[in-house]
Amino acid sequence: MIKRCYYEVLGIERTASDETIKKSYRKMAMLYHPDRNPDNKEAEEKFKEAAEAYEVLSDSEKRELYDRYGHEGLSGSGFRGFSGFEDVFSSFNDIFSDIFGQGGAGRSRSRTAARAGADLRYDLKISFMDAAMGLSTDIDVAKHTVCPECGGSGSEPGKKAVICPRCHGRGQVIQSQGFFSVSTTCPQCHGMGQMIPHPCKSCQGAGHVSVTRTVNLKIPAGVETGSRLRLRGEGEEGDYGGPSGDLYVFIHVEPHDYFDRRGYDLYCRVPITFIQATLGAKIDIPTLTGSEKLKVPKGTQPGAVFRLKGKGIPHLRGMGRGDQIIETVVTIPTELTRKQEELLNELAKLE
Repeated sequence: MIKRCYYEVLGIERTASDETIKKSYRKMAMLYHPDRNPDNKEAEEKFKEAAEAYEVLSDSEKRELYDRYGHEGLSGSGFRGFSGFEDVFSSFNDIFSDIFGQGGAGRSRSRTAARAGADLRYDLKISFMDAAMGLSTDIDVAKHTVCPECGGSGSEPGKKAVICPRCHGRGQVIQSQGFFSVSTTCPQCHGMGQMIPHPCKSCQGAGHVSVTRTVNLKIPAGVETGSRLRLRGEGEEGDYGGPSGDLYVFIHVEPHDYFDRRGYDLYCRVPITFIQATLGAKIDIPTLTGSEKLKVPKGTQPGAVFRLKGKGIPHLRGMGRGDQIIETVVTIPTELTRKQEELLNELAKLE
């Protein structure tokens, strides 16, 4: 794989000062940091590329080699780039503590830092008519909430957490691997920096408990399968004063025996007799809001289509409704009375 010019990666001139190089790298690190670009492989590669460029250009000896011989000039210096994010973080701890406030190697991580609550998903099945007309209903949502016994601290009332003796509150332990020192999550405190010697009996030290809350949900007219409703603050509660997450309700609409929805229009098939099709008639058509009269003209053919304006699905955002489209199906009787047969024979003679 061909490497890009390090100066091009950081967007600087070859005459850039050390301070300019550092400022440019800070900007790139903030832009492509993994916490700000979750599951983004392109951002991950750009983040590592910028870190590699900074490691070379911030070192006067490596920069001189690079300026004279390019990437090939670094091959004999022991520099091999970066293999992962832990490598990047351990090498540039001062940069990331400045940018993200992580506090460097000597600063403790706080268990009591405010954290936002998790978002929740709820799948709701409703009838076709409820989706078309709107609905107000209550749903029961299982979620975590701050433990009322310990207030979210995880410790028994009157007790406190203690600094982890292994990582000394950093939440990370550093291991040397050849040329680099790799920082990994502390296995004893699992990255929290603190331990709870006397866990709360109600929540077992978790700081939160499971509850079921009843939430009123107002479903607007016009929703369809795949519609998503967002209820702000109805997700799980945050830790240590952090904001609650949101609740996302995904709608699943059951099919209807008579109506078929296509966008905001309704489609239906209505049977008429061959007499009605021939002579014309007024027939009753079921709609969302009741029965409507439809005039069938003389000589209507099988499959003829009629439209009832404004009798379809209400628009979810904005005024108005779709239309109701009616397709006529001409039915042929399978049994006739003697009188009916005589009359049809008379008609056949006339034709």
